[in-house]
Amino acid sequence: LIPEDDSVRLLGQIIEEMDVHEIYQSYSRLRKNQPTPRQMLKILVYAYMNRIYSSRQIELACRRDINFIYLLEDTSAPDHTTIARFRSLHFAPFAKLMLARLNQLLAENGELSLKTIFIDGTKIEAAANKSIFVWKQAVTKNLQKLLDKIPTLFQNAEALFEIRILHGKFIHMYHVKKLRKRLKQLQQAEDIVFVHGTGKRKSPIQRLLEQVDEVIGRLKKYTKYLHIAGKRNSFSKTDQDATFMRMKEDAMKNGQLKPAYNIQFGVDAEYVVWITAGPQPADTTTLIPFLQEQETFFPYRYKNVVADSGYESEENYLYLGKQKQAGYIKPFNYEQKKTRKYKEDIGRRENMPYDEISDSYLCANGKKITKDEIRWVKSRTGYVSEKALYSCKSCAGCMYKAECIKGRNRKLPLWERSKHFEVAKTFQAKRMESLQRIVSEEGQLLRMNRSIQSEGAFGELKWNMQFRRFLCRGTENVLAESILLGLAHNVNKLHSKIQHGHCGEYLHPLKTA
Repeated sequence: LIPEDDSVRLLGQIIEEMDVHEIYQSYSRLRKNQPTPRQMLKILVYAYMNRIYSSRQIELACRRDINFIYLLEDTSAPDHTTIARFRSLHFAPFAKLMLARLNQLLAENGELSLKTIFIDGTKIEAAANKSIFVWKQAVTKNLQKLLDKIPTLFQNAEALFEIRILHGKFIHMYHVKKLRKRLKQLQQAEDIVFVHGTGKRKSPIQRLLEQVDEVIGRLKKYTKYLHIAGKRNSFSKTDQDATFMRMKEDAMKNGQLKPAYNIQFGVDAEYVVWITAGPQPADTTTLIPFLQEQETFFPYRYKNVVADSGYESEENYLYLGKQKQAGYIKPFNYEQKKTRKYKEDIGRRENMPYDEISDSYLCANGKKITKDEIRWVKSRTGYVSEKALYSCKSCAGCMYKAECIKGRNRKLPLWERSKHFEVAKTFQAKRMESLQRIVSEEGQLLRMNRSIQSEGAFGELKWNMQFRRFLCRGTENVLAESILLGLAHNVNKLHSKIQHGHCGEYLHPLKTA
């Protein structure tokens, strides 16, 4: 009843050729007349190929859909708990291996170029409550307020009950707990009964002890929140690995933040060859970990790395050069530099003549802007970049000052300010090298294909497959879901190429007017 060219037959053949022994080893025992791990992987990938993501809907499809029954091979249909358990407990730990092995099959059959990888990222909403969040800045502020109030507790204890614990300036949780212990001992020694309810008057020792208990509880809570947040600025209480990010889907049009994950796709010949999931709101810091992990599991170093301007940084440029990879990264100001306003702005460093001998710039009034000092800036990843600071010593009375010096300074009025800027020379040199690559004929071809292939993969994910929100929680489970989507996308893409006779095609030709 199933056509010979149906995608379910192609999927069955691919999964049969894959090595999945790690998933088998994750089971303590296999029951008779139950789907094997290989069959479970088949039905899960095929469900994602057909926009079925809920474990209950997959269970229903296994009972009613002939294609799912074909994949089960006369075994009984699994229930939704078995499907959910397989996805999170048995597939998730080995999801990266499964993606690498599928790509290895594609590479062996000549479907991957293994030369150019197109990298892009998107944000997908997490399965978390968007109203229950924790902001690291607010926690730090409240913690400091609490620490400022703690000395008052020790002063009250010493004044009322002659309990002296704090001898130095530094307060630790140990001191607060010791104060509580002394107060409890005093209560038991004097046989003081604590009262609760309306109309009951509390004793001084009860009031102080309740304040100490509240301080201990809040200290534990704030410490736990800071530990969970780590280097992030926020997290969700219902999915602690999710970070609040600004999404493109903003229903209220007010820049609303939602708990989400940053999903990175690496695409080669329209196939998703690698996927990562992380809490970074921006793409800049994701490039190096992405390439390192990709080479670990899928041991091919791509010669060309094509990405958009969101990945531009000095650290990324130097890393690609060290790995002998050509980076086709569009400069952040590439489109802006084409405008007339940018070209006619006399205050921009790029529009000022530069003298290499004196290491100075010449402004529109003929004044020299010389180098004052060099400073080093450390990024979030720990990379240290060198920046040279330039300034003009004689800006007083300049007729171009209003056009040359932009921005506001509350401390100094315009007539007292002078022109100054900083230049990262290493970054500028690497940016020019990347610019020369992207404007070349090969660079134009790769840039056009990046828009088609990497953006097309996300278009397939969000619009055709209608996947807008994760069902699982936690980074490992979210990555497993993303890889299932990648596997489904690759099988669908291979099936489409076979049907239309496009196998072995890696790049779309550059269209000319």
